[in-house]
Amino acid sequence: MLNKNIIIASDHAGFLLKNQLVAYLKENAYKVLDLGTNDSQNSVDYPVKAQELAHELEKSTENIGILVCGSGIGMCIAINRFPFARGALVYEVEAAKLARQHNNANVLCLGGRMTDFETAKQLVDTFLTTPFEGGRHERRVSQLGG
Repeated sequence: MLNKNIIIASDHAGFLLKNQLVAYLKENAYKVLDLGTNDSQNSVDYPVKAQELAHELEKSTENIGILVCGSGIGMCIAINRFPFARGALVYEVEAAKLARQHNNANVLCLGGRMTDFETAKQLVDTFLTTPFEGGRHERRVSQLGG
């Protein structure tokens, strides 16, 4: 998925992990659009950042999103309000793999207070390199809309 555009955003609670992931992704030759936030001191509403990411995600099927808030839960709820978005809250590698393989997820949601950077790198790598299997899963994913 190196040809995919990675769009990333966070609220204040996800700021540190988001910044670490931006640097990591760029080091690994991904094209990254960082929508902020740009500090951890000023409160930012996670639904606003999810909406900003959704607007960018909708522009191309080549886009993949990463959202980070404190737990990942709020971002996941917010992004899944958009019919073309399939956000997956992930805390372990197998879930990241299945989110792509079986659900064709296009947005990875992470918890900045729940996930350390080393684990987050593994989750991102798995999410970005695992293809959608299609086949029997295609019917189910198509029922989700978008």
